[in-house]
Amino acid sequence: MTINTHEFDHDVLVTDTTLTIWWLLPDDATPTRRFRVSLDGGKPVELTLTHYTFEDLEPSSTHTVEVGYDADGSGEFVPLLTEHAATAPVKKHLDVSLPPYNAVGDGATLNTDAIQRALDDCDADHQVVIPKGVFLSGALRLHSNTELVIEHGGVLQGSSNPTDYEPRIWSRFEGIEGERYSSLLNIGELDHSSSYNCENIVIRGHGSILGGGVELMQSTIDQEMERLKDKLIALGDRIAEFEKPTTLAGRVRGRLINVSNGRNIVISGLTVGMGPAWNLHFVYSDHVTVSDCTFVSRAVWNGDGCDPDSSTNVAVFGCAFETGDDMVAIKSGRNPEGNVINRPTEHVRIFDCNSLFGWGIAIGSEMSGGVSDVEVWDCDMSRTAYGLEVKATKKRGGYVRDVRMRQCKTSRIMIHSVGYNDDGEGSDVPPVFENMEFRDVHLVDRFDPSTVSGGSIGDIDCDIDVQGFDVPGYEVRDVAFHNIGFTIAPDRKTSDEDHMSIRLRHTRNVVFDGIEL
Repeated sequence: MTINTHEFDHDVLVTDTTLTIWWLLPDDATPTRRFRVSLDGGKPVELTLTHYTFEDLEPSSTHTVEVGYDADGSGEFVPLLTEHAATAPVKKHLDVSLPPYNAVGDGATLNTDAIQRALDDCDADHQVVIPKGVFLSGALRLHSNTELVIEHGGVLQGSSNPTDYEPRIWSRFEGIEGERYSSLLNIGELDHSSSYNCENIVIRGHGSILGGGVELMQSTIDQEMERLKDKLIALGDRIAEFEKPTTLAGRVRGRLINVSNGRNIVISGLTVGMGPAWNLHFVYSDHVTVSDCTFVSRAVWNGDGCDPDSSTNVAVFGCAFETGDDMVAIKSGRNPEGNVINRPTEHVRIFDCNSLFGWGIAIGSEMSGGVSDVEVWDCDMSRTAYGLEVKATKKRGGYVRDVRMRQCKTSRIMIHSVGYNDDGEGSDVPPVFENMEFRDVHLVDRFDPSTVSGGSIGDIDCDIDVQGFDVPGYEVRDVAFHNIGFTIAPDRKTSDEDHMSIRLRHTRNVVFDGIEL
């Protein structure tokens, strides 16, 4: 099977003292493959991962990086790629705790105005610095060419008061555009009919960006339920299309970091989480990199880690997730609006990521603008509820195609129809699910549903679930499973079965080659 990939196959990221390079896992890579990475012709570093960071470099210095590749561990390395790059110059610090800003890191003083003044003053020659301390803030806005650094021990802490995220802005949530509360960090202005209006943003460091969490989530929903009470009553039984009343009210929530129409966005090295809903959300954006971050949002409803939405060229790597929903959720709008806007998500790379708790990697259910060219490798999702899940309602329209997962551990693989969040006028045709490959994947379910708030995550009754739509021509088609292993986890609590369970319905050309039990 041929997967249409490789348009986004490597990248180089720099700070003033570091250079990070990543590359796509080659097509012929086996589980025993090796790489060698060298800087300026020096002694190579040998590794198995597909990314590496050189540290302690001189600012404004030029370098050549070479990557060699051994496909099967035989010891025969061949050149894979060569890149030339320069580290960034040293920037002047705008420390928010110092004059003229005088923000107070006591965790109680609201510093929104002070931090915003520093962000407004930032240009390409400066970086805004959050030093050690807990700096409480409401909504902040970043402009092009801004760098925000959270130092070790520093916390940018979002307020739990919804009024600190006003005024509302035009945003997108669960596939629908509308007025939503501002996020803690807001980048760009949403406009599906235009290109990029905010560029070259770096958010990095060794500190934390944390939101108002469950308290902000609940306060926002309670206020919106009161505002929408007449509409909710008028909906009557139709509220079931939304799943439940709080689903509709919850769409007004902001995120932790929201990027709209952004380009060249880097978020690296931080602990991020506890937003009132999704934590990182990228809409109509391009060239977004999220690396070496730790996500924490276990108690938050819809607490996704990272959501690319109608966006292109997105790389997520070296991250750990403990989330209250999907670790990564790939989206492109909801019917009928998503069909009309028709901006797909394309060229997504997720690798060397580990989930300690959460639902897994989801494609959909809001995918009406289409999703294509998604590569996942070197990830451990054995402690997720759903593993890798491709999902949509029958009304969505759109497509998901060219998805490849390789050399991963996952609890399960699911490609299927779902019935929740089914409001909106339906497309004329169901979605198309096609051209997917799963190679050298090991199924092992270490997820413990008893730790879920409320004790339930819905029905999970098989390890591989491939179900298309019951309309001729809209079956799931051209899916290949190669070298799939299966192990009953010692702490598995969901079943006492000792075999892999597979369900196929409404499918065409689904191939299994090399199932190891």
